[in-house]
Amino acid sequence: MMLDWSDYHKQLLATIGDIAKISPDTVRGYGTLSNAGAKTTQLSDKTRELIALAVAVTRQCDGCIAVHTDAAVKHGATREEIMETLSVTISVNAGAALVYSARVMDAYAAKTT
Repeated sequence: MMLDWSDYHKQLLATIGDIAKISPDTVRGYGTLSNAGAKTTQLSDKTRELIALAVAVTRQCDGCIAVHTDAAVKHGATREEIMETLSVTISVNAGAALVYSARVMDAYAAKTT
């Protein structure tokens, strides 16, 4: 295991608690944003957490990975569902790299012609 995710999750929550003592409005504002999607019934909690995992990987956020993996498991996500989510994440990120590579070539052409 690369990281003790359970310990990291606990440490993260404790540090966020410390941040909340210093800047409660910041953490409260984040909580409002975080909970906004849960107020609709269009997506299940499990689906929202799988999407959050895809974004967490894309944003390279270990804290997000710890929190949303825990939540996904609690909402019944299987190992296979998480892997399928990650497969889509990998393919979209590769596609984004390809699209932005085209932008680089376009910028190069603009600078050299």
